[in-house]
Amino acid sequence: MSRTIAAQPLTQAGFAPFGEVLEAAGAPDRIINRGLCGRFHDRAGLDFGDGRAGISLFQAVPRTLPLELDLLERHPEGSQAFVPMGPEPFLVVVAPDDGGVPGRPLAFVTAPGQGINLRRGTWHGVLTPLHPPGLFAVIDRIGPGANLQEHDINPPYTITQTRTPK
Repeated sequence: MSRTIAAQPLTQAGFAPFGEVLEAAGAPDRIINRGLCGRFHDRAGLDFGDGRAGISLFQAVPRTLPLELDLLERHPEGSQAFVPMGPEPFLVVVAPDDGGVPGRPLAFVTAPGQGINLRRGTWHGVLTPLHPPGLFAVIDRIGPGANLQEHDINPPYTITQTRTPK
């Protein structure tokens, strides 16, 4: 079996088993502020075993493709949303659960203006911006107890950029 994963463009349909794509696509659900603001309402479900929702800022080192994937993690006690604080794309790696360990990963590259919300317990790669500044708002569970499981991947996968058909 190949250990190479081609990163695909991030779409609602492709990402649906793992969470929601956060983007202002289509018409707003509501017009507010005297017609000056479109609200794209309730685009992701936050799910926490206990604790509360918190907003943190993450500053991640940008990476380039191809990229070696040797670690996946998950958060069994809460969902986790990543909202880039700039228009640059980032890499999203997810994997289905296969009896308590990650199955074969999938890789996506976001479009400008897209963020993600990972469902509680979803195996995923670490935060991987592809360009500076790598600054993200992260909405996740703040609370007691362990909420991180890591899984080393050996041998690692290699993630490559999607080839665009000519």
